Amino acid sequence: MARRDTGNYTTYWQSRLIPGLSLLHADFSHHDYAPHTHDAFVIAVTESGSAEIANRDVTAKIDASTLFVSNPEERQSARMGDSVRWRYRAFYLTQRAICDIARRFSVHDMPYFMENMIGDADLIARFRRLHRALASDDDDLLADELAIEAFSRLVGRYGSGGGRPEPAPRDLAVAKRLLALMRERYAENLSLDDLARTADLTSFQVIGLFKRTVGLTPHAYLLHIRMNAACRHLKRGHSLAESAQAAGFCDQAAMNKHFKRSYGITPLQFAQATRDGPTGGGPRAISANTTRRQPL
Repeated sequence: MARRDTGNYTTYWQSRLIPGLSLLHADFSHHDYAPHTHDAFVIAVTESGSAEIANRDVTAKIDASTLFVSNPEERQSARMGDSVRWRYRAFYLTQRAICDIARRFSVHDMPYFMENMIGDADLIARFRRLHRALASDDDDLLADELAIEAFSRLVGRYGSGGGRPEPAPRDLAVAKRLLALMRERYAENLSLDDLARTADLTSFQVIGLFKRTVGLTPHAYLLHIRMNAACRHLKRGHSLAESAQAAGFCDQAAMNKHFKRSYGITPLQFAQATRDGPTGGGPRAISANTTRRQPL
């Protein structure tokens, strides 16, 4: 896998073995992730270098001695700071992948993880080996065994049967109304006034409500919804321009910018991985250089 010293290199693909599991191998010389959320569980292993990650209300430096675990819908961002390189491997588990893996070791669902930065050398080594096995895509039995061992140990050692902090009931009820509105009208040019009228709040109160309940500003969460919508359209085979318009982005360039800032990959990489599908094997045909001088 070639890498240019002046740029960033990412490889993104979908697992053939575990439906609903996407994988990323990133090699960054300069990249900051803007605040964003994922609908999926995110698990990341750093191979070299370091970064500072903010997840929920915790900010910490991660390196090769740290396993990063993020629950779905949790706010996160990252910056490399003074690190000249950050090379890592990541797993993104949608609900389909979660159900598949949970079924394999006889639990009903993945638990909530109260700890996001885990210093467990054994677990780090297991997830690193699993990622490499899924990338090579040449030994299903080995990869299957590694997946069961890694995820069962993660759940057994660090999974919580409960304890997820919940917002106040009234905040949660109002937030649900606003999120429903945004999911229904994400392609429109929504304003804070639109949200404020729906919630019978001031614009300032709406921003505070989102920060308390979602962990993002209304605009940042709307971008999250739009990127998910773009992903759905790309999966259906729509062009980049069509997907950008349908998702509510002003143009294809805007969609591309937000993808790279939040996901570290381009919409084209995502479309290629989806088009090739899980039968396309590992990441061989889905690499793309994402060189840029400054983080977008």
